[in-house]
Amino acid sequence: MSAAAGATAVSEEFWGHPKGLYICFFTEMWERFSFYGMKALLLLYLTKYHLFSDDHGYNLIGAYGGLVYATPVIGGLLADRYLGMRKSVIFGGVLLCLGHFGMAFEGHQATLVNGVVQQDTAALKVFYLSLSLIILGVGFLKPNISTIVGKLYPDNDPRRDSGFSIYYAGINLGALLASLIAAWLGETFGWRFGFGAAGVGMLGGLLTFTLGQKHLLGHTEAKDPALLRARLLGPLTREHLIYLASAAGLLGIWLLIQQHSLMLQLVSWLPEMSAVLWAMHAISVVLLTGVFWFLLTRCNAVERQQMTVLLVLIACCLIFFTLYEQTYGSWVLFSDRVMNRHFIIDWTAGQLTFLGAFFIIVLAPIVSWLWPWLERRNLNPSKPMKSALGLIFAGLSFLALVWSARHPQDNGLTGLWWFVLAYFVLEIGEMLLSPIGLAAVTQLSVPRVVGVMMGGWWLGTAYSEMFAALLGKLSAIEIPEGATLNVAEALAKYDALFVYSAKIGIGSGIVILLLTPLLKRMMHGVR
Repeated sequence: MSAAAGATAVSEEFWGHPKGLYICFFTEMWERFSFYGMKALLLLYLTKYHLFSDDHGYNLIGAYGGLVYATPVIGGLLADRYLGMRKSVIFGGVLLCLGHFGMAFEGHQATLVNGVVQQDTAALKVFYLSLSLIILGVGFLKPNISTIVGKLYPDNDPRRDSGFSIYYAGINLGALLASLIAAWLGETFGWRFGFGAAGVGMLGGLLTFTLGQKHLLGHTEAKDPALLRARLLGPLTREHLIYLASAAGLLGIWLLIQQHSLMLQLVSWLPEMSAVLWAMHAISVVLLTGVFWFLLTRCNAVERQQMTVLLVLIACCLIFFTLYEQTYGSWVLFSDRVMNRHFIIDWTAGQLTFLGAFFIIVLAPIVSWLWPWLERRNLNPSKPMKSALGLIFAGLSFLALVWSARHPQDNGLTGLWWFVLAYFVLEIGEMLLSPIGLAAVTQLSVPRVVGVMMGGWWLGTAYSEMFAALLGKLSAIEIPEGATLNVAEALAKYDALFVYSAKIGIGSGIVILLLTPLLKRMMHGVR
């Protein structure tokens, strides 16, 4: 290396890492601030301001969550083949800013007249459009920031793992601040202030990424700029057509998400399902058919077994996040309706979602020390074992809530500290299970289909959002006009949901635990 090159390399580093890492850190921190700030408020906003029923609210957050985790499959593909990561992230960031600021337009609060809810339909149209912008924006931005982090390091660079640890700390810091600031603003001063704060956060992330381009060392540009500039339809280039197709996709999402409560029975022998769930089923059938065909015809015995283990691990993640997403659904309404939230100050229900990110930040250093320590002693659990334990801990977290629902305080409300304990146990489960998911995709997939299996991972996450909404609806509570919440009846509803959720987590964890020796053999040495 020449002296000039060495000087350049040093000048592009800060605290032992490429300066571009910190650009990605702050971009993703602010993007997650906006995402989780809005998410912490969404169900409360729907049920309190627009007077959605619990069922209606769960349907919408399920449709939103399903779509927001499905679109990165397409966004990542377009960035990789055509747009490049810089244009994809900036385009996604602009869409997200528009969406979050659009959410700040509340319209008139809904009223109940003679048992009929009177809603501001124009404001709801804007609301659905704003959600659609966020869904599409996440699709373009989310899959590309983490890819940029990986490209900042040469192959086999020992700093890569610690770089990703710093990057993930930004994600959790953004989620923590979102709950403490955006959720508090929304519930205390008005919903528009919370959603507006989320928009300001996203704008900060977009400016950080745009102004910090020189530190990303050209890793974000399109692979073939000439291909992107090629004219395909008169004066319209391929890039123009991608943006036009995105506008058409936005319209499709806007129309689809407004049908979140429309239940369809397209096949007589299947139950009614939402339009979004039908769309996801159609994609899943195509994906699984292709995967099974590939397993049977293009894989040798070792590859077939490794891919089978990967499908099991994806299923574990689907089950886990179906339970985990209750933290933004039934857990939020539980804490809002039947919990004494006072400790030093009166916490809002949305603010308490900060506990998830808080415990991740607390546990991450411990876990990052624990696994290497166990590895040196040949005691590090296998991926199936960690997945099984993660599911069991997820189930155990609900037992803390079962206890609190069955043993309320003298005022009839549940205690805050059981809720804190539930979050702590749940986050232990997440630290066990979640980090292995994406790593398993790259380790266990046949190289030719890593992209397809990564799409399968995101599709599984999207399904977990839909299933979380269906699960949450078991605790749906309808309060008649002029009546007040019957706390005892509400606690009984939540108790039933939490018992059922605990059975799902612990039961599925035990099944995977029993299968672990077989699954470990089928991995053929993959750690």
